[in-house]
Amino acid sequence: MNAIEISQVTKTFGQLKAVNNLSLAVPQGSIYGFIGPNGSGKTTTIRMIMNILYPDAGTIKIMGQTISGSRLEGVGYLPEERGLYKKMKVKELLQFHGQLKNGQHISKEITYWLEKFELTAWTNKKVETLSKGMSQKIQFIATIIDRPKIIILDEPFSGLDPVNAEIIKSAILELQSQGSTIIFSTHDMHMAQRMCDYIFMIYKGEKVLDGTPTSIQDKYGTDTLHLQTEMGAKALTGIEGIDKVNDYGQMQEVRIKQGADTQQILAALLNKTRITKFEITKPSLHDIFIRIARPEIKEEPQHA
Repeated sequence: MNAIEISQVTKTFGQLKAVNNLSLAVPQGSIYGFIGPNGSGKTTTIRMIMNILYPDAGTIKIMGQTISGSRLEGVGYLPEERGLYKKMKVKELLQFHGQLKNGQHISKEITYWLEKFELTAWTNKKVETLSKGMSQKIQFIATIIDRPKIIILDEPFSGLDPVNAEIIKSAILELQSQGSTIIFSTHDMHMAQRMCDYIFMIYKGEKVLDGTPTSIQDKYGTDTLHLQTEMGAKALTGIEGIDKVNDYGQMQEVRIKQGADTQQILAALLNKTRITKFEITKPSLHDIFIRIARPEIKEEPQHA
């Protein structure tokens, strides 16, 4: 049984078709990444799964059951719009969320998660005294305090520093190892590629990618070079066979034209500069995202 099954779902807002004839199956126990440009339909899809919005057509099933009513048992949801009761103390807030969800051993869970997230010292502090990063971790804990079987996270890493992002990542993997199914939307392509068992990309309301990271990359073949040279991006000027250069400063990601000879590109580079890295590889998920969303996202050099 799949944890979630979406069948031919459509949702419109006036003249805008936010989601069009979408079908998707999320296997139990998987981490499924939702990606796409802003306004592509990711959050609308998530809100339909959560029964906050109702589809105009199609069906959504959770654990084999068609969703109905405003409450979903066994599903934890972290919305993109964060919000906590600021006057409540941290422990009281988490107890409140745990009781709402009929969670088991809530006091024990609160102690465990506050310790794991290095927030024990803030147990009896009011939420309004927390930093933004601390507040985000508290909201994450409130989402999973009952260890739900399905966890839906809308941009869980947004605004987090690398240390806190690592803590959230570790918690997600722990929950998966205990049987939870995780769906999360993200703009962090590197995190999605490394963490997700499956990735779904929606663009202008349409499903354009759906599969494992490897299967998605396989569709594009090995048309990418990762380069490091003493001249940097300047060395690539005027070389035949190059379609697009994404300059990261210390490294260049180069998309080559179909049928181009990589050995000729290498020889041309050697005539110009010393090469410290020349790797023929599949495009990254970030590059694939840019290729699909190019009309909405302007490609600019990025510097490390």
